[in-house]
Amino acid sequence: MLSPKSAETVRATLPAVGAAIGEITTLFYDKLFTAHPALRRDLFNRGNQAAGTQPQALAGSIAAFATHLLENPDARPDTMLARIAHKHASLGVTEAQYPVVYEHLFAAIAEVLGEAVTAEVAEAWTEVYWLMANALIAIERRLYAEAGTAAGEVWRTYRVESRHQETDTVTTFVVRPADGGEVPAFRPGQYVSVQVELADGARQIRQYSLSGQPDGALQFSVKRVLGEEAGGSAGAAVDGEVSNHLHDHVQAGDTLTVSAPFGDVVLDEGEGPLLLASAGIGCTPMIGMLGHLAATGSTRRVISVHADRSPATHAFRAELQQFTGKLANATAEVWYEHPGADADWPADRTGRADLSGLEIPAGTTAYLCGPVPFMKAVRAQLLEAGVRAADIHYEVFGPDLGI
Repeated sequence: MLSPKSAETVRATLPAVGAAIGEITTLFYDKLFTAHPALRRDLFNRGNQAAGTQPQALAGSIAAFATHLLENPDARPDTMLARIAHKHASLGVTEAQYPVVYEHLFAAIAEVLGEAVTAEVAEAWTEVYWLMANALIAIERRLYAEAGTAAGEVWRTYRVESRHQETDTVTTFVVRPADGGEVPAFRPGQYVSVQVELADGARQIRQYSLSGQPDGALQFSVKRVLGEEAGGSAGAAVDGEVSNHLHDHVQAGDTLTVSAPFGDVVLDEGEGPLLLASAGIGCTPMIGMLGHLAATGSTRRVISVHADRSPATHAFRAELQQFTGKLANATAEVWYEHPGADADWPADRTGRADLSGLEIPAGTTAYLCGPVPFMKAVRAQLLEAGVRAADIHYEVFGPDLGI
């Protein structure tokens, strides 16, 4: 809870800080990377930095947290905090890094706002920062404990058992622990971080959704990302440097550094109806959820919605049909922009996904993954159909600008 004195100061200065927050966060990263260049090289996504999406996400999270403290003084924005904490844990972020962030963030605030940053203002925003930081530290500490690892020690060497080409641009990798041990437990919908060493020596990290449940192994799928598709695949860089490296250089028998699984958008264990909506490579967490439902013989009502450019670009197309066929009460609703002669879905499902003609049962829990415009459109239709906002969950690949 923000102290009354600080709340008054934050309320008075939030418009000024909010107006300058984009400039502040950009300057913050400049200062941070100048002082600690290894962070840019080995921890932060260089593509997201170049595209400006990471500074936008940081700015949005700080502004959203401060606003929440003012409007809901007795509650925390736990959904937002959990999403950030899971991403931090998948990167191995530790408590010791928060004072470093504080130092450079507040140096940026002082430089941008100048004389407006009085001692009182600095004290109030320091309180905001540490309320948010300590909340994240507590959640991350719990996540590490649940993963059975010490804080930050999430990395493990895996050997690539196989790779399979799903489409021209999507490849699935199956990896097993190189030490012969057991794979960590995970929940359908979660992801792993994959760290690779690039040609310039940088050890860049990206997150990829777990797209299957092979015995004793982990399975994740990677879309080759072109420059114009930045942000369209899990952890995508502007030039797709990691996805292209995995596609071009990683073969069966090679080793990869992979994190423990994390992720806050996971399949619930209830018995109510489900709607799984995806577009493009957003199918990866959804096919993981659907595969789990099929493997456990679920009797839940399941509606799978998928949109893609064509049958040829639709990764896990056969699996969607297979898993849906195994479930007693499941249907697949697919739209293609360019169906082609080989499309085996209803002929009227051409163009973009449109849920308005679907019968969505009361009490449905929905999971969304895909491009942001797709998820916004689907969410709006779900709300119109009576699905509660609290029951609509989404996974975003890259920085979550929605928060």
